[in-house]
Amino acid sequence: MRALLVLYLTKYLLLTGHVEHVLFYPQVKAFYEMLVGHALAPQPLSSLIYGTYTGFIYATPWLGGWVADSFLGQRKTAMIGIIAMAFGHFMMASEALLFPALTLLIFGGGFFKTNTSAQVGMLYRQGDARRDNAYSIYYVGTNLGAFVAPLVAGTLGETVGWHYGFGAAGVGMLVALATYIWGWKTLPAEGLKQRTEKAPRQPLNREEWKSVWALVILVIPLTLWWACYEQQGNIIALFADANTDRRLIPGLIDWQFPVTWFQSFNPFIIFAFTPIVIALWTRQAKTLKEPNSMYKIAIGCVLLHCPMC
Repeated sequence: MRALLVLYLTKYLLLTGHVEHVLFYPQVKAFYEMLVGHALAPQPLSSLIYGTYTGFIYATPWLGGWVADSFLGQRKTAMIGIIAMAFGHFMMASEALLFPALTLLIFGGGFFKTNTSAQVGMLYRQGDARRDNAYSIYYVGTNLGAFVAPLVAGTLGETVGWHYGFGAAGVGMLVALATYIWGWKTLPAEGLKQRTEKAPRQPLNREEWKSVWALVILVIPLTLWWACYEQQGNIIALFADANTDRRLIPGLIDWQFPVTWFQSFNPFIIFAFTPIVIALWTRQAKTLKEPNSMYKIAIGCVLLHCPMC
């Protein structure tokens, strides 16, 4: 979706001859024009739709976590998310269903993202040093998918047809569902809250409050960074489409690689260098000098916001 959505909207769906078929388009366009105070051309409207979509993708995990903790458990909630995302991608193949499809993807992502991440941590006991490495491996897997997806779905979308690109993403989610079911027995036990009427809620102790406030402080720079990071599917994609020479070898091999391939660069760097970071932490753990998780997050925040990095 990061690779395809803005390009699909600006170069195809929101143009005359197609936009007339999109359900709820007049209402959505009127809403955004009311917010900005003027008429919107296809490109700025596309960017606003993309921003709203990605913003809600980061907001709905609150809902997914609450549903899992209080009602369904992590397994069932994650499965609902995977299925919803698969349907959402297949619905994107229909011009009329743009906004219902995005809505389904938003809620599906919220149900899926939180609970798969939580399950990684639940595989290990509190204080187990392997947990940090497990999250690093999980993140490598996530970014391996983020590397492959633009090469497959992006190429299909740009060169064969946008609908084929979204369809390929739907197939990918079905593969994810099959993989999740295949590993069902190895998933951690459900983390449902135990509801007892007489059990009072225990107040947080001093150390727990310190962790809470540290996380709150870290949320601020991380929010700013992720807001910028997600522009790779919006501003960077539009800039690359209009202002880059994508010929493989200019003058010799003039074949142009799809603009969506730019989206594969960042995840490639992540899964290429994460093993080095894991090796560093493993080496420090042997000498009892490995920093705790919060300290690692803080280091990451500093590096993310350092102009020299």
